[in-house]
Amino acid sequence: MFTLNAQYTKKDLYRILKVPTEKQRGNWNTGYNRYNDNFYLFCNIDVPGRTGHDYNNRWEGNNLVWYGKGRSTTSQKTIKDLISNNFNVYIFTRKNSDNPFTFEGKGIALNYKESSSPVEITWSLRMELHNRPETIPEEIPVEDKILWEGNSQKIRVNKYERNPQARKDCVEHYGYLCQVCKFDFKKEYGEIGREFIHVHHLTPISGIKKGYIIDPIKDLRPVCPNCHAIIHKRNPCFTIAEVLLLLNNATGF
Repeated sequence: MFTLNAQYTKKDLYRILKVPTEKQRGNWNTGYNRYNDNFYLFCNIDVPGRTGHDYNNRWEGNNLVWYGKGRSTTSQKTIKDLISNNFNVYIFTRKNSDNPFTFEGKGIALNYKESSSPVEITWSLRMELHNRPETIPEEIPVEDKILWEGNSQKIRVNKYERNPQARKDCVEHYGYLCQVCKFDFKKEYGEIGREFIHVHHLTPISGIKKGYIIDPIKDLRPVCPNCHAIIHKRNPCFTIAEVLLLLNNATGF
């Protein structure tokens, strides 16, 4: 019914779904709507919606963290149905309130916060394979968590804030080629590899431990996951030049 990563306006949805004029607008313009036993969820990321509300909707890897309407709670029937995973939930996002929405796929509710209002739900996109390298294990959004492994070992994981716009500016400048090995995911893997690349902080933000102003051209570089892993194999990290030398001359170190 919808094409992954294609853009749609609300008028496009009305036409595709054959929504009668009297059932258009209304809930379609408030973030989520149920129509013919399917849900349609519209998410603004890093920008307020046209109603003026600005929630911390964000990607965490391939998962979408999403907030409902201002007074929404998990006790409401609509929210209960959303998180039941008994209905199709078609998810659309945009980063500019003047642009159409991008279809991200069908969502599965992975988890939600029981006591939050507005409700917070983490969605997994199940329709197709997604590749969102904006968030990688070394640098992910802010929060301290304690994770338990088995029954006895406690592991503390620090999370650090990242700026998606900085990533975007970096790859617009350098392109999607690895700056070490020149690997091109689109060339090697086809369409699924389009615009896939990691972005490396030359000075890891996990080591700075405070807010700072990023220069996307001076401070960031696109690298493939393999080279990125090698960069972080040493503490302090290898430089881009050092990993390039390792690649070109295996006996140089």
